[in-house]
Amino acid sequence: MSNKPPELELSANDLFLNRELSLLEFNRRVMEQAKDEAIPLLERLKFLCISSSNLDEFFEVRVAGLQQMAELNPAQRGADGMTPGETLAAISKRAHELVDEQYRVFNEIVIPALDQAQIRFLRRSEWSQDQDAWLKSYFQNELMPVLSPLGLDPAHPFPRILNKSLNFIVQLSGKDAFGRNTGFAIVQAPRALPRVIQLPQSLDGSGPHDFVFLSSVIHAYVDDLFPGMEATGCYQFRLTRNSDLLVDEEEVKDLMEALEGELSQRQWGDIVRLEVAHNCPEQMWQYLMDVAQLTPADVYQVNGPVNLHRLMTIPDLIDRQELKYAPFTPRVPKGLAGPDVFAAIRERDQLLQHPYDSFMPVVDFLRHAARDPRVLAIKQTLYRTGDKSAVVEALIEAARNGKEVTVVVELRARFDEEANIDLAEQLQEVGAHVVYGVVGYKTHAKMCLVVRREESASGGAALRHYAHLGTGNYHPRTARIYTDYGLFTSDPQICKDVHAVFLQLTSLGKVIKLHRLLQSPFTLAKQVHAKIERETVNAKAGKPARIVAKMNSLVEPEIIQALYRASQAGVKIDLIVRGMCSVRPGVPGLSDNIHVRSIVGRFLEHHRAYYFENDGDAELYLSSADWMERNLFRRVEVAFPILDKKLRDRVVGHLEAYLQDTAQSWVLQADGSYRRPDSDGGKPIQWRMMDES
Repeated sequence: MSNKPPELELSANDLFLNRELSLLEFNRRVMEQAKDEAIPLLERLKFLCISSSNLDEFFEVRVAGLQQMAELNPAQRGADGMTPGETLAAISKRAHELVDEQYRVFNEIVIPALDQAQIRFLRRSEWSQDQDAWLKSYFQNELMPVLSPLGLDPAHPFPRILNKSLNFIVQLSGKDAFGRNTGFAIVQAPRALPRVIQLPQSLDGSGPHDFVFLSSVIHAYVDDLFPGMEATGCYQFRLTRNSDLLVDEEEVKDLMEALEGELSQRQWGDIVRLEVAHNCPEQMWQYLMDVAQLTPADVYQVNGPVNLHRLMTIPDLIDRQELKYAPFTPRVPKGLAGPDVFAAIRERDQLLQHPYDSFMPVVDFLRHAARDPRVLAIKQTLYRTGDKSAVVEALIEAARNGKEVTVVVELRARFDEEANIDLAEQLQEVGAHVVYGVVGYKTHAKMCLVVRREESASGGAALRHYAHLGTGNYHPRTARIYTDYGLFTSDPQICKDVHAVFLQLTSLGKVIKLHRLLQSPFTLAKQVHAKIERETVNAKAGKPARIVAKMNSLVEPEIIQALYRASQAGVKIDLIVRGMCSVRPGVPGLSDNIHVRSIVGRFLEHHRAYYFENDGDAELYLSSADWMERNLFRRVEVAFPILDKKLRDRVVGHLEAYLQDTAQSWVLQADGSYRRPDSDGGKPIQWRMMDES
């Protein structure tokens, strides 16, 4: 009798983990960093803040989208077989557990540890008379003039509440000057007010780093806002709204103008979540819930500030280096440290690994191009760049110097739309050609192309191309905290491909055959499938077969099916997936050969790399694309090969180091949970790479 496992239906729903629940698991891993005593204390506080911020965006985008799907097509099922309603119910359960744990960690772990380090958040019961007097004066002079309490009655309906703003519902007794007593009022805290207030050390009872929450100050003196009445209860709350922008790109004539119109409405989308103080009476939070048209599943009662992310300002207010990560100075590779960056790139390809390698060579590359009289043209994609970007300044300088500057600005980069509209206008003002990509497809590829007139081998003049391709944005600040790769090359075929992609983005024409690059939405998905299938065939033939892939998210069902088939054939598959992952590893007969881990540490793991063994003739691609439907089919992305063997071996060595890490890694289980591997006491992978740099 055969012991061969039964044939498995690869499209079966239970073979895919739910992507939204997987994303919540990532937020849990981030939050878990706040418990890790090996991490400096103020960095642990930051991780807690980041988990709170991530959860905000999760509700603003993912939950909001699911609620819309539940209304429009409630019977629709995802790859995991769950309807939108079923997913929302599962999210509510997991999210409530996560929020409860966030505040437990805050109150029982982080706050006591901070207190021990003489960083205190004082409750009202702990204020000395001196502190009380100072805070009352602060309230009257700094807060009262900008607060506008709103009584609730037929002439004063419930106000519009700004997305994620701090508000208070106040219960009152007594009558006002007009004989009114409706019982409730709303106090909205303007965003200009600090959410934490540092007490002067000169006050009696104050330590070097004593803070009070804005909510505590308003609670303490809220009676002053209602003369002659008594506030019998004051409870903070916050509403989260749908923050996705809805623009029908097929109908609009000017995408920038349409987005500018939508941006003003972002703060007023449909309400998706209510956060309220844990001690708020049931009748009051139910009143808020009814006004917001929510259900109990959408209500989160919290024991602490309703927005933990506001505590992200605390580390900047405290000069205690022993409580922070040790300072780190990125290196500049020797090949790019000289005065002639173009000569260095002509000599051989140059690879940057951020943040261990500095982002300055990228800025210098553009500055040299802007000032070099032999440079004729610069083409650049911009997705996120940051304020006062040195990249944008170099492009502006190039345009002013008479270079032909073409910039593809992605206006629809979520939450950066306003900044990108501004930089597009700056570039247009100096004569740069600015386009917004292709209708219906976000331009997510990270590319720069420089066209330079140089002396040819025959002694005449010829045009030569230089390219930079990256896995991350042209954003100097995030390049210090995100892990990414950037490749400088003058390889004729790669540069020709980059030029072809720019033609597609700025002009019109048929799909152009590329020689080296893989491109979404045309060839990337097909080629990834083909390369997985090649490994599958090699494994069946007894040849070396292995896949190592690192990315942010892996949820595309057909690629997951291909990985399952490869696993069944015996291909060894190691996946390093930071966030969402719908692969269910370790299922007997299906995914025995698939191992998935997530790395969470000091730097945000952002780069994407795909390695295929190819029977000893290995291929390695770096990319801006995750293996998600949106990246593969609804965006313009590129994956670029590392042709230089020395550079390829270097990247493969990095991937192997990630797979050996036990200090910062989490291993995905078949049920969708993550577990820490047994630690070998070694240094975390990110620390080791800092040491190498």
